[in-house]
Amino acid sequence: MLSARTRIAARLLAVAALAALTAGCFQPMYAEHTDGTPALREKLMGVEIPPVDKPNASREARVGVEVRNALAFKLYGTATGMPPTHRLVLRFATTRSSLIVDPNTALPTSENYGIDAQFNLIDIASNKSVMTGTTFSRVSYDMPGSYQRFSRSRALRDAEDRAAQEIAENIQTRLASFFTAGT
Repeated sequence: MLSARTRIAARLLAVAALAALTAGCFQPMYAEHTDGTPALREKLMGVEIPPVDKPNASREARVGVEVRNALAFKLYGTATGMPPTHRLVLRFATTRSSLIVDPNTALPTSENYGIDAQFNLIDIASNKSVMTGTTFSRVSYDMPGSYQRFSRSRALRDAEDRAAQEIAENIQTRLASFFTAGT
């Protein structure tokens, strides 16, 4: 019979051998390419994001700007982008629903805010759609004090911002996957 130390050493040796065999198979998604092909960062910087089509001065227009800005920051970083190779067209709808209602005042104390977004990536050279997708975000928020209008308004705005960030993150992940794997 093998001792406990021998079994542990054999397991560690097997894990190290498997890690050594698969080490060449892994390439980080954002790694620089040595063969001259553009890296993922350059491909993402070539995505143009036009303004979202929503009525001016509406609550959804503000959310559209928030989604667009968050997505641009995730794609370009602090830079502005490169000459565009693709255009990303965004459409979305928002929802609000009350989760908890105070029985004394009939005012909600907790709500859900949601964004349902559709996006379409268009190749500028051919003007053809190369990828479409949908994503969603649901965030909840509490409103302290049923009669505090400012806190209610600020809680909603913070929820909108969190949902916009989540939508941008989801879309950026899908775009990175598309430019890396082509699907």
